[in-house]
Amino acid sequence: MKNFEGIANTVFVPLLARIHISRKFPDLFYDRKALEIEKYLPRHAEKGSFEYTDLASAARYIIMDEMAADFIKRNSPCHVISLGAGLESAYFRLTEKLGGGRALFYEVDLPEVIDARWKVYGENPGEKLISGDMFALDWAGEIEDRTRPTVLVVSGVFQYFREEDILKLIHGLTEIFPGQELIFDATSTKGLKFTNWFIKRTGNKNALMTFGIDDSRKFAEKAGATLLEERLFFPEVRKKLGKRASLISRLCMENSDRGKKAIVLRLRLAQ
Repeated sequence: MKNFEGIANTVFVPLLARIHISRKFPDLFYDRKALEIEKYLPRHAEKGSFEYTDLASAARYIIMDEMAADFIKRNSPCHVISLGAGLESAYFRLTEKLGGGRALFYEVDLPEVIDARWKVYGENPGEKLISGDMFALDWAGEIEDRTRPTVLVVSGVFQYFREEDILKLIHGLTEIFPGQELIFDATSTKGLKFTNWFIKRTGNKNALMTFGIDDSRKFAEKAGATLLEERLFFPEVRKKLGKRASLISRLCMENSDRGKKAIVLRLRLAQ
């Protein structure tokens, strides 16, 4: 329990989703490391979880892993920088899939989160933990050889901030990593209503989401970036699961895809 003292409950939501889906639908998504650290979770972490939101988290990770793996294959040796890393375990999933030595992984988050991450995951070969505010950009000074191809991954984070702050961050990243790639997930403004209802169920009334994207190309233009790819969360998940997911989950996933309520974007930062 002490490993997670002072950590916001929102950090546990995606971790629990990976655990639940790894158990229920291992052929869809399997996260060995998430299952290994389940024993460290505090009792209150389970509050509010249900199948659809677990599947949404898994869908996001499936897509982001595919995009990051594609970047690594095309650009190794390279950097993979996770901003707002939390207890994300993509380092383990990707190195198990691709082998080590192809990328140097950087995990960036606030000091208390990095401390908890170090306690449960340690710092592994080809991985570096960095304490810092992702928006301050001072963490970039710890990135070795910034001329290397770099993909920046932001998973389940931007939604909690204002668009102006996100655009300022992207412009800052562009100055430091010109021409590199940025992967992140986003929710539409309509999708935010459902997501905030769920967040309230988990007891995080002070962690409501405010940032949404309804037009990916327009957002990319604001960011001074090029939209390389936009993917809906659930087409592959729905196809693979068929009727194994509950009826309510199937209806929610279909509704999300139809309304483009949950997407993953891949941008190229301006040169």
